[in-house]
This record gives sequence, C-alpha cells and structure tokens, in this order.
Amino acid sequence: MSPNDVRIPTHKGDAIRKIEAASRIVADVLQHLGGYIKPGVTTIELDAIAEDFIRTRGGEPAFKGYQVDRKVYPSTLCVSVEEEVVHGMPGQRELSAGQIVSVDVGVRKDGYYGDSAYTFAVGEISAEKQRLLDTTKESLLLGIEQATDGNRVYDIAKAVQTCVEKQGFSVVRELVGHGIGQNLHEEPPVPNFVPGLLHRTRFPNVRLETGMALAIEPMVNMGMFHVHTASDGWTVYAADGKPSAHFEHTILIDGPTPRILTEWN
Repeated sequence: MSPNDVRIPTHKGDAIRKIEAASRIVADVLQHLGGYIKPGVTTIELDAIAEDFIRTRGGEPAFKGYQVDRKVYPSTLCVSVEEEVVHGMPGQRELSAGQIVSVDVGVRKDGYYGDSAYTFAVGEISAEKQRLLDTTKESLLLGIEQATDGNRVYDIAKAVQTCVEKQGFSVVRELVGHGIGQNLHEEPPVPNFVPGLLHRTRFPNVRLETGMALAIEPMVNMGMFHVHTASDGWTVYAADGKPSAHFEHTILIDGPTPRILTEWN
C-alpha cells in the first residue's frame, strides 16, 4: 500500500458529537477572549480567563501539561505576539497598541479534542499587518473548502500556499496542521504548502474521507518562512523578526461540504 493510501480513522455518531462539544468550547473561549484583547492586558491574565472559562464549561485545557521530548507545557493558551509564530508562553508581558497577537487554544471534553487559533489586532494596527491577517484568514477558508470527501491533503496545502504567496507572504514549513479526535495531534499531517519530492514521505498525500476530523492551521509570516525556537524550548518565532499570523479551525469532512466546528462570529 502506498503511504498516500494509508487509512486514517474516521469518526461517527457519538464520537462526532464529542468532537463538536469540545470544539464548541474552543470557539466560545476565543470569542470570549476577544473582549479582553486590549493594550495593557498581560498574557498571563488571558491565560487565567481562558482556563476558568474552559473548566466552567466542563472541559479541560488540552495544552496544559502537554509533553514533547520531556518538556511539559505549563499553560492553557499559546499566546504569540508579533514575530512569535506559535507556542508563546503566557507571562507578565503586556500587550501594546499596534501589535498583533495569536491565541491558540485546545480543549479536551469526554475524551475528545477541539483546537483553534485566531490572530487578534491590539487596537489599531498598520495596513500591512491587517493585510497579513486578512490573507491568513482567507487562506484558511480556501484550504477548508478543499477538505472534501475524495480530495487529498495536498489540495488543502495548495489552496493555502497559493493564496498566501500571491500576496507576497510565506507559509511556515516546520509546523503543520493535523488530524484530531481522541488525541490532540493525530494523523495525517496537514501542511500549508505542497511538499517537494524529497519530503513527500513525511507528508503523505492522504485521500480524505467523510468522518475525518482535521485541524487546519496556516501559519503565515510577513517576511521569509524561516523560523527559530526560543531558549524557553517552546516559542517559535520568525527568523527575520517580522510579524506572523496564525488562524486555525477544527473541521469535519462531511461529503462535499466541510463542517467548521470551531467557527464563531
């Protein structure tokens, strides 16, 4: 069997309802946090608000205690400011007018997960930063449109990459989207770019099927796509110091029409 034809678990019935329930909390907490994104708020304050909200709704923070290579993530949110791409750890840093801040949140409820991210403007931002946000959000929606039964992972990747590069921005290569369900990160990896020939075994072009749940998440840099990891072992930032945006939805493949489970107004 070709790596491209590996079967990915699909969800039905009660499993879908549980993914929907976890995803609903994710969407609601991001919408709730939007009211607190303003100059002077600290990222640790946002984290506390989010954890209280999630637990009040009967969920658990999916990121808190998440372990990678013996490193344990300590917080409910990832809060990444300006050139920070993802995995920014909340602390005493105060947000300032003119910044952009990406907030990533995951929730576990009844054994299933939801995951989403949104990049907020802190007060008034520059036209170029707004264009970065608009492009990243548009690329996510175009990628989601390709998440249909019978399509493949690279259809999503191509839609995202084409949108982003048309605007002169770049998609991060080191980090990708993923399947989601009973684990926060499952197969298949969902890149935001079509891999070169030498990297296609790492990112197989899996055929999509009804019942698959995916977290699609363009991470878009204003400048070059190269990134580094900070000394804290978590925070990933744009190597050229230019701003980065991150939008993510958990979606369910449902025949010809993908369902966004973490959507909010």
